Amino acid sequence: MSELPLRAQLASVLGKGAASLSRATGRGDGSVIGGRIALKVEPDLLAKLARGRRLTLVSATNGKTTTTRLITAALRDLGEVATNDQGANMPTGHITALSRYPDARVGVLEVDEKYLPQVIRDTKPAVTVLMNLSRDQMDRASEINLLAKKWRDVLRTSETHVIANADDPLVAWAGLGAQHATWVAGGQRWKEDSWCCPECGGHLKRDPDPHWECPECGLRRPDAGWAVDNASDSVIDPNGGALRLDLGLPGDANRSNAAIALATAAAYGIHPKQALPRLREIRSVAGRYTSVVTHGVEVRLLLAKNPAGWLESFAVLGPPDVPVLLSVNAQIPDGKDTSWLWDVDYTVLRGRRVFVLGERRTDLALRLETDDVAFETADRVDDVVARLKGERPDLTKVDVIANYTAFQQIRAAYGRVQ
Repeated sequence: MSELPLRAQLASVLGKGAASLSRATGRGDGSVIGGRIALKVEPDLLAKLARGRRLTLVSATNGKTTTTRLITAALRDLGEVATNDQGANMPTGHITALSRYPDARVGVLEVDEKYLPQVIRDTKPAVTVLMNLSRDQMDRASEINLLAKKWRDVLRTSETHVIANADDPLVAWAGLGAQHATWVAGGQRWKEDSWCCPECGGHLKRDPDPHWECPECGLRRPDAGWAVDNASDSVIDPNGGALRLDLGLPGDANRSNAAIALATAAAYGIHPKQALPRLREIRSVAGRYTSVVTHGVEVRLLLAKNPAGWLESFAVLGPPDVPVLLSVNAQIPDGKDTSWLWDVDYTVLRGRRVFVLGERRTDLALRLETDDVAFETADRVDDVVARLKGERPDLTKVDVIANYTAFQQIRAAYGRVQ
């Protein structure tokens, strides 16, 4: 802190004070208000706080929070790591995070896709992680092709080392603008936003998967040094060695997140075998994948904010006899437009016991009806679980999939489970 100019020190102290007051009064975790107050005093505070640190920025449509947590865990052997572990992923949150860890020489910051170019310019990160791009909050964010172009443009002028998913054409095209890049074959289950070449607009040839290339301009998938092998639950390192994952987090998406985290740790000089045990310790991230027990039933919480996220959540559902509760809101953090529900294929839920909740349950109910998925409506998760337990005394598990604010409401009802 003493290395900062006096004005920046004052801004940081005032910001931390505002954040602490916000937490003490129960208004929130203070991540946003603390940064806002600090910026009023010193508009250039983020750049000043980042100076002298080796930062990693993590951006994607899905998986930012989880991958940030995994990378942070992998880098713990280097000492204290500054991170925005509460998910405040805009500059105000970054200021709060860096102010909270004034002595940390290493930092890992989750960054909103829209703000990534600005944050790269301000913080001059050592590493920038890019994982996926798909439609999300279209009433707030730009079209994803425009986002990818902005990423590519800023990377052309940056010294940052990019670690990127080679299997997502938009991400790869953006990452190809970087001077230094490490490619990870992380997979791409949701492909509906990347059938056209981001360079020329031609139709991409995507056969055999995961290869992709443009017959018009020649843009093609970069050769990956790291790769996920979902069949063997492993990551293949650049030397061809297989690293068994055995994660505490479920699904292919988290294997991809872990591969990215291992590649990032390697960029810091940490061997994957040293990093892996720390990754295995993580079983939930800000409530994601957490299970709580109510009425003797294990309730697992899954966050899905957009079509790609819902597809990944469907992939980790329990057996067909496990009921599923779906909850959707359309508040500002979710995006007001729920038309994206029509991009999700819900037929996978046929034959399951399905309940719909949330402020926009009617929108979701109509979508399910169109896909011939039987459903029931409800107000609260606890009410549904109590009812199901009364009908099925042997019931032990239910899965809950919710978008952002619906997820936070459900999480708060159970005491903001971690």
